[in-house]
Order: sequence, then C-alpha cells, then structure tokens
Amino acid sequence: MKSSRTVGSRIVNFLGSMNLAITLLVVLAIASVLGTVLQQNQPYTSYEIKFGKFWFEAFRSLGLYDVYSAVWFLLILGFLVLSTTTCVVRNTPGMLKELTRFREGVKEKSLRLMKQSEAMHSKQSVDDIQTLVKRVLKAENFRFREKSEKENGQYTVLAAMKGGSNRWGYWLTHIGIIVICLGGLFDSRLPMMFAEWQGEVIPETRNVPASEVPDVSTLSSANFSYRGSVDIPEGRRANIVFLPVRDGYLVQRLPYEVEVKEFRVEHYSTGQPKSFESDLVIHDPDLEAPLEETISVNHPLLYKGTAIYQANFGDGGSEIKMKLHPFVNQYATQEMTGNVFKEYNLTNGDRKFRLELENFRLFNINPIKNDDGEEEQKNLGPSFIFRLRNAAGEAIEYTNYMAPVTLDGRQYILSGVQVSPSDPQRFLHIPADNKGSVGLFMKFLKNLQDTALVRKVSIDTTVESMQGAKLNDDAVQNQVVESMVRLTQLFVTTGFDGISEDIAARFPEDKRASVSEAFMKVLQASLRAVYLETLRQEGKPEADERDWLFYDDSMSAIANLPFYGSPWYIQMTGFTQIEASGLQITRSPGKNIVYFGSTMLIIGVFLLFYVSHRRIWVYLKPQDDGQTEIILAGSANRNEDEFKKYFQRLQLAFRQTLSDGGK
Repeated sequence: MKSSRTVGSRIVNFLGSMNLAITLLVVLAIASVLGTVLQQNQPYTSYEIKFGKFWFEAFRSLGLYDVYSAVWFLLILGFLVLSTTTCVVRNTPGMLKELTRFREGVKEKSLRLMKQSEAMHSKQSVDDIQTLVKRVLKAENFRFREKSEKENGQYTVLAAMKGGSNRWGYWLTHIGIIVICLGGLFDSRLPMMFAEWQGEVIPETRNVPASEVPDVSTLSSANFSYRGSVDIPEGRRANIVFLPVRDGYLVQRLPYEVEVKEFRVEHYSTGQPKSFESDLVIHDPDLEAPLEETISVNHPLLYKGTAIYQANFGDGGSEIKMKLHPFVNQYATQEMTGNVFKEYNLTNGDRKFRLELENFRLFNINPIKNDDGEEEQKNLGPSFIFRLRNAAGEAIEYTNYMAPVTLDGRQYILSGVQVSPSDPQRFLHIPADNKGSVGLFMKFLKNLQDTALVRKVSIDTTVESMQGAKLNDDAVQNQVVESMVRLTQLFVTTGFDGISEDIAARFPEDKRASVSEAFMKVLQASLRAVYLETLRQEGKPEADERDWLFYDDSMSAIANLPFYGSPWYIQMTGFTQIEASGLQITRSPGKNIVYFGSTMLIIGVFLLFYVSHRRIWVYLKPQDDGQTEIILAGSANRNEDEFKKYFQRLQLAFRQTLSDGGK
C-alpha cells in the first residue's frame, strides 16, 4: 500500500511539474508556428508540387498539413490540460491558505534577520503606538491582524498584508490555460476523427458535383463545429460548404441557404484588388422574411451560431468566346463559346481532345521591363486558363492572354504552357501584326505549309539566284528547289531540332557542320521568300525593318511550336465575366470559451507581473527604561528593488506619525 502511494505521488508530481508544463507549451508553440507558416488544409497535390515527393511524404506522416487536428497535437493539448489541472488542484489549497495566513506568530529574531527590517524607539505607550500603527496600515490599504503575548515576554505583533490578488493571478493564469485548451478541443475535429476511425465518415476524393457526393461523405447540419468554404456565383445560392480533409473533402450541410445577391470588388489603378464585399440573402424557414446583409473582409455575418466571412473571390463560370486557329492548314478555323468550369469535346482530324476551361482573370499584374530596363508592375489584361486533354488522358495547361503585350518595343500574343504541375511555365510568343492580332502570323504559317506555294517561290528564288550567278543547269535548279521545299516542311513540323536530327541521321559527323551551314542558307532563302510572298498577299510589296523584326519573331515562334503540344492556338475574342464570392462559414462553439479563457489569462498575467503580495510586521515590545521598541519588517514575493523603496517610504511614514503623536 505504501509503495502504491509512492508511485501515485510520483505520477502526480510529474504531471504537476513546471518542467512538463513548459515543455508542452514550447512544443505547442512550435507546432502553432508551423501551422501558421505552412498554409493548412490545402490540396495534397499543391504540397507535393511545392515540397517534392520525399518531403511531401515526410510532412504528411507528421500531420503538418493539418497540425491542429493531428493526433499528436491533440494528445499534447490533452496532456497540457491534465498537467495544468493537476498543478491547480495540488496548489490551490495551499494558495487559499496563504491568502488567509497573516503569520502573526512570527518571532522577533526572524523579523530582525529580514532583508527589509528597521528598529526604532518611542516614549509612547504600546497602546498608543498600536493605534497609530493601525492608522498607517489602513491608510496604506493593508489588512492586518494583531497578537499580544503577556506571559513569555510582553510584546504585541501587528501582521499586515496586501496584494493577495497576486496569488489569484496564479490561479487565473492556470485556469485560463485550461479553459483555452478545452475551447480549442471543442472546436477541433476530434468528433469527426472518431467517426472516421469508426467508418461512419469517409472523405470524398473524386471531383464530382455536390449532389453526387454519397451520404457517408456528407455531414448533418447539426454538426457541432466546422470550418468550411464555398464559392457562390452572383445570383446563385447554396446550403453546403466543403471541409478539406487530407487529400479529399467532406460536404457539410448548413441549416439555411446563402444567396449571393451581388458581389462588388474595387481595384487599385494597377489592377490589384482594393476591397470586396457581398450582398447576402439568408433563406431560412425559421425566418418570416429573408435576411439581407452585406459582408466584407473582417466584417462577417453572424447567424444561428455560425459566422459567414468574406474570404476571397473568384470566377463564377464566366462565358468565354474563343477562336481556334489550327497550326495545320488542312483544318479550318473554328469559333465556339464556353463557360469556365465546364468541359467540351474537340476533334482535330482523327484526334480527340477535351477542352477543360479552368479560370478567367480580368486582371493580370506581372513585372514587365520598361523602356529604361527597369521592372515595373503592369496589368497584362484579361486571360483564361484551360487544359487540353488528349484521348490518353494526358493534359497540358495553358494560360492565354487576350491583348497583346509589348516587350522590347514589339507586341506579342502570349500563351503560357505547363505540361506538368511541377514544371515551370513556358511561354509561346506569337508576334502580333499591326492590328494586334495573330492574323499575319497564322497566314505566314499556313503559306509555309502550302507545298505548291513554297515550290513556286522556291523556283522563282532559285532561277533569280542562278541567273545572277550566270548558271543554267536544270538538274541543279531542281535539286535546290526540292531541298528548299523539303527543309521548309521539315522546319514547320519539327523546328530547328528536327533539321539537326535529320542531318545527324543522314550524314557522317565530320560533314555535319558544313551540311548544316548549307541547309540553313537554303532554308533561310525559302522562308524569306515565302514571307515576302505573304506580305505581297497582304498588299505590301516591300518589307521594311519592322517587317523583318516580325519575321525573326515568327521564326522563333514556329521553332517552338513542337513543345506547345496543342494543334490549335485558342484565342479569347470576348467574354462575359461572372464573379463568385468566396465565403468561409464557421461554427465555433468553443470560440467564446477561448475568449473567456484568454480574458482570465490576461488578467492573471497582469496580477502576477504587476501586483506584488506584500507583508508588513510591526513588533512592539516595552523596554525597562519606559520606552517601546518598534521593529518594522517587511517582505514581498517579487520586485525587491521596488519594495525596498516602498519600505523606506513606509518607514518614514511611521517615523513621522510617531513623532507627531497622531496629531
């Protein structure tokens, strides 16, 4: 039995130790920092792209993507509650006893040995001095008790103290920590985690409409606490929010419907959002009439124990008008209209594709070099993001800008390409003509693929060159023409890399450099001839310097077409923007508990640091010569330097009172 009590007392001492509490608080602080620095509850694919496979798995095993719901975090929180509770239960009786103990039985020797102690004498009687001392103590707001001893040496002790609320600071601080932790546990996902462990809840991982999410992935509107988000387009309503759970999500039903009547956003001159707000309408059978309220950032709507925050905004299914320019001239240009978040089937000959419209952006703020070579933030105008998925399911993401962008004094139509989410985005720079369109470039590309036209201009160019050199050899002429046609076709389909590979496959290594030089001359002659013919078709018989800059940019764009991966350049020709309000809806019953605990903690810390528990003793002892010896002593539990100054002031007050005789 004795051994059992010893083990039990050791456990209690360990749980109530300061070292354990500080260790747990430090670990929680570090975890909270990680949870703040590392954005929580994002899609797992985003983390994998950002950190790579190894660190993604390492961080996932530690639960860092949802720190505040990680098992280890909740266990530490529980241990902190247990440790703090043990500490409070163990120390509260002693603390309460300390608040009622005046220690009037203190010995004379102890008082003389105190750090703050002073002896003085007075000719007044003990009773008179006692009356004066009580007056001073009351003036200084001390509570006191007195004790007189008349048997073993006559003396009187007045024991006083004030600042007992300092001890309450200890209690409030510890209880405040417990209350905050309990409030955090109230708002945690602990109930949902238990339900998931029991198989009652299974997160959905498919990208399906909310109406197709099974009941096992849907939570009742009576759920105790939740924090989810939903994007609602203007004029639409919703009665659900989505709760991210690792690599999936749960659908949380709301006890009402939220309608976004109107969404407004203001922008700075640079195009950056300045402020945004939503006019909401709450539809609830419990209401006599729908509730209308405007929310903005940091100004939520509180209703039925939930808070509706204006979190962000995005696209709500904007309508986009598109023109599909084929890179192969055997297919015609197409026009179509689509909506963001929808998918459309496309065909290119016998090849099938699926066009997935992902997003629309009215403003695109990017750093662009100005004429002085310095970077400045510039709005590149509207753009839309889409994925083009082939029959095998492989997708490439594109970001196409509507308006041409000026770079180094020349205009380009930009199209960003990202083959894999982990790859950097590359850009295809299509030179814009004097109308700001891709018309001239596409016509030049089409002419390069017209074998009859290429042959005709090649013959004209070759005949003119041979006449200038005074050569007349039909075999040589035909050979040059065929080379020009063949190299032009090879360049259009495979770029410069394709020509280099063709040379490497057909010629020995020692002849490749000379052959490559010859081929480039022939190819340049053909390309320039086709380009001049294209300009003549546009009504311009001669090319100026600006035209040749356009030619150089066209060559670069055509050379990069093999990496582009799309049989079309999909141009946005118009749009009708539909904005969606991004709402975050939370139900946090533990929030008020946390606020209450935080208030207790603040008050407790204030009492601990700014209120000192001070004790004063006045020891009165009659002397044989008729005088009375007065021993004034004091102590404080903190800030000894400040108490020393206070004690000196109190000492002067006693001397002054005694010398005045209470007058």
